[in-house]
Amino acid sequence: MSPSQPSSSPQPSPIAGTPVNGDTAAAPAALTARAPQVPADRLVAEMVPPPRFQGARFDTYIPDPNQPGQAEAVRTLSAFAASIDGGASAVDGGRRRWFTRGPKKPAAPRGPRGVYLDGGYGVGKTHLLASLWHATPAASELKAFGTFVELTNLVGALGFQQTVRTLSGHRLLCIDEFELDDPGDTVLVSTLLGKLVDAGVALAATSNTLPGKLGEGRFAAADFLREIQGLSAHFHPLRIDGEDYRHRGLPEAPAPYDDETVTRAAHRTPGASLDDFPALLEHLSKVHPSRYGAMCDGITAVCLTDVQAVPDQSTALRLVVLADRLYDREVPVLTSGKPFDELFSDEMLRGGYRKKYFRAISRLTALARDAGTLVP
Repeated sequence: MSPSQPSSSPQPSPIAGTPVNGDTAAAPAALTARAPQVPADRLVAEMVPPPRFQGARFDTYIPDPNQPGQAEAVRTLSAFAASIDGGASAVDGGRRRWFTRGPKKPAAPRGPRGVYLDGGYGVGKTHLLASLWHATPAASELKAFGTFVELTNLVGALGFQQTVRTLSGHRLLCIDEFELDDPGDTVLVSTLLGKLVDAGVALAATSNTLPGKLGEGRFAAADFLREIQGLSAHFHPLRIDGEDYRHRGLPEAPAPYDDETVTRAAHRTPGASLDDFPALLEHLSKVHPSRYGAMCDGITAVCLTDVQAVPDQSTALRLVVLADRLYDREVPVLTSGKPFDELFSDEMLRGGYRKKYFRAISRLTALARDAGTLVP
């Protein structure tokens, strides 16, 4: 029987946490039983590149020879990293400094104080952003790295003024997966980044959308054009094209397994979790997305039974965040049910969040490939 084929006779689905055919290992964890509270000091302390990108460096990024923009991005970002120590801007030819120490002079020229990596999914933008963080000549406590969701949650935990005071002493703020999904975020982030730029903080961000196009297809972006243009003014866009490196030259991910195989693997794998997929989606609606990373603490593999197409856009966006946190932590994902390329409807894949959904499919597929070692 192949991994993706059901048995010839109907069998009841195993229940999460129940040993299968004599397996005696400790019962796997359940993500649905976790709803962690994350203290504010942990949020600040964890603003560093995630485990997958702790070793990311410019010299470990492998540019696609057919995409010269990728090699150019490495050169530009390397110069930008060096400039953050107080040298002239690497992007504007040295006509202005990336940031200045001391009080801001009213007559000082205002221009882009950061770089914005724009491109499709799987071209290595997060690798480059983490490489920039590592290459910047400043102590770790003077550099911050986090996703857009983590940044907005930090404001919620600390308050706006305290967040400004906390981050104003930094030399560099890296924001991964920069997206504006609602008007409130637009106003909040526009104001926050303006304050940080005035304080001399250099900025770097990644996104699948050019800074001047943020919010399009999600809300009435025209009504918040001033804020969006203000955000855009902080960045020098750097376009990175290419194919999805996660699957470049690799075999296709294995087809989903049957419920029994997934359950057995969960019981056999120390530190694995086992959940019913629809129940997990329901649980995600009760946990703030900023806590999804903490929810995965100590999990070595995620096993999911009965994977189905997500029912609505809100659920889909929560799943995207979970997929990102699992990918950051290099947690393999073993599943039964539908394959990952059937998670999102055609309508979703044509809508304003389509690039997020394609990124999630790409990352989950890579994690499914990693999970192949869990099945003998």
